[in-house]
Amino acid sequence: MKVNGKSTRTIWLDSDGKSVGIIDQTLLPHQYAIVRLTNLEEAAHAIKSMQVRGAPLIGAAAAYGVWLALLHDTSDEYLERACATLAATRPTAINLKWALDEMLAAVRNRPRAERAAAALKRAQEINEEDIAINRAIGSHGLALIEEIAATKKKGERVNVLTHCNAGWLATVDWGTATSPIYQAFDKGIPIHVYADETRPRNQGASLTAWELGHHGVPHTVIPDNTGGHLMQHGMVDLVIVGTDRTTAEGDVCNKIGTYLKALAARDNGVPFYVALPSPTIDFTVSDGVSEIPIEQRGPEEVATMTGKTKDGRIETVQVVPDGSPVANYAFDVTPARLVTGLITERGVIAANRESLAKAFPERVAALKKA
Repeated sequence: MKVNGKSTRTIWLDSDGKSVGIIDQTLLPHQYAIVRLTNLEEAAHAIKSMQVRGAPLIGAAAAYGVWLALLHDTSDEYLERACATLAATRPTAINLKWALDEMLAAVRNRPRAERAAAALKRAQEINEEDIAINRAIGSHGLALIEEIAATKKKGERVNVLTHCNAGWLATVDWGTATSPIYQAFDKGIPIHVYADETRPRNQGASLTAWELGHHGVPHTVIPDNTGGHLMQHGMVDLVIVGTDRTTAEGDVCNKIGTYLKALAARDNGVPFYVALPSPTIDFTVSDGVSEIPIEQRGPEEVATMTGKTKDGRIETVQVVPDGSPVANYAFDVTPARLVTGLITERGVIAANRESLAKAFPERVAALKKA
């Protein structure tokens, strides 16, 4: 995708061959800055502090984090410590565990002298696989948008509502929920995106709007509570969201507020799709509501807001009264019954165990072997 007209990824191997470059997403949209990661601790901090965020990108960053750790120490003890440190950074997104399992499988039984090179190879493969998966999700989602566009009058736009940021900033490139949008836009289909602001971190307002703007996609930022109103008045043709973990039964865990959008979509007959890269499927979990751990983040994310003043200063202000308790659940679970379809790299499938197992039999087989 593009930043200032230049094709850009969210994470990359630096030219020195000893570090990783990332976009510091905590500074967007008002400041575009690159950060270099040179060791395990910096990689773990980048994930925990959300300099990198989004389930696929978290996995990609963790893979590079294992490699950075092995540049320092190739022992079994340090490898286990590195994986444990990275695994503890974010509890909800399953891509993190998946990527760490992939890295362990790639290096654990190798001689110590070969481990760093093997880790770098697998980390780079995970990054390239993510791009390929997201591109394929986009092609399958594009067909859904084309079907709706075919019912429109000439020049009439397709209106997509999305929640939080499941864009290229949440992946290595393309994004999940945004990949069909970008492909439709690049193909010349009139398209417009309603981007929920997504309190408390405002990742729809600060990240989705920023990346859509840089790519030239028409969009409008809306308060989180506006989506239902737009659906009632026929202003949304379909909803596409991302996912941080999807169960074997098709329940979807995503940014807090997704469940409410799904309820509004069901009540108004609006198709509700989830863009699902296969590493985000957790076949070990069946009931998302009772089994998926929901991350609770710090109260400051709710109690404060950061923005740019009229004179260009970046300031953080408190928006709740002193002493008021704050709850900050980062995710919620949308039951499979509310999901119209899962847009995967292997096609659009139903949100149920049979469809998921049929689409990804190798994942089920690997689980049975384990």
